[in-house]
Amino acid sequence: MQVLPALFMGCIMFSGAWFFDLEKNLRARGLDSDNQSFDEILQNLQSYKICLPDEFASHCIYVILAGGFSQITAKKIHKKIMGFLLEYGADFDVLIQIFNNKNKINAVCKIWENRHNFCHDYYALNALDEKLKYLQKLPHIGKITANHLARNLGENIVKYDVWIQRLGVKYIGENLEIDNSKLNPEIKQACDKMFAHLAQETGLPIGYIDVVLWRSLQQGLIKL
Repeated sequence: MQVLPALFMGCIMFSGAWFFDLEKNLRARGLDSDNQSFDEILQNLQSYKICLPDEFASHCIYVILAGGFSQITAKKIHKKIMGFLLEYGADFDVLIQIFNNKNKINAVCKIWENRHNFCHDYYALNALDEKLKYLQKLPHIGKITANHLARNLGENIVKYDVWIQRLGVKYIGENLEIDNSKLNPEIKQACDKMFAHLAQETGLPIGYIDVVLWRSLQQGLIKL
């Protein structure tokens, strides 16, 4: 049985030292990734780049597949599906054998078949709000998933998933009810305050802070 190191001795929660200890421990354990590595995520957020249609579609497909699955499982399925798409195209009958979820595979096929238009239309927009609304209209992309996708595309934004909402509530020290199907404006405000504080403490983009916190929560490095 692996014995985890005693974490955050002398570190105040929500301090810069606390955050950097989280990041250090994730990296030491090989847990520094979402669909991309922490370094890739940080680089994309600090130096915005425009994806080509295949890469844009790949990001869309990953967040579609990731919903309800562990990161390890999602990455394995994503690799198989992308390998097939790049070589053979969107063949529903074959893809459904790789991943037996009709709704998600339908969405994967639509994303791949329309990737050039989707990619062009997304990058034709300038305002972040407009981009988020556009992503929410793509097949099988919801509000929280759109934030996840936007962050993976290099937008400096947070995901507001249930883990982050719980941490935001802890940050302000209030007992607010969390409904993961509908983001409570008060909880969003709490999360935004937390991210603004940590951005000031660390000098890092909020999108990067988000993925480190989310991974730390998921792995139990942060106890709520």
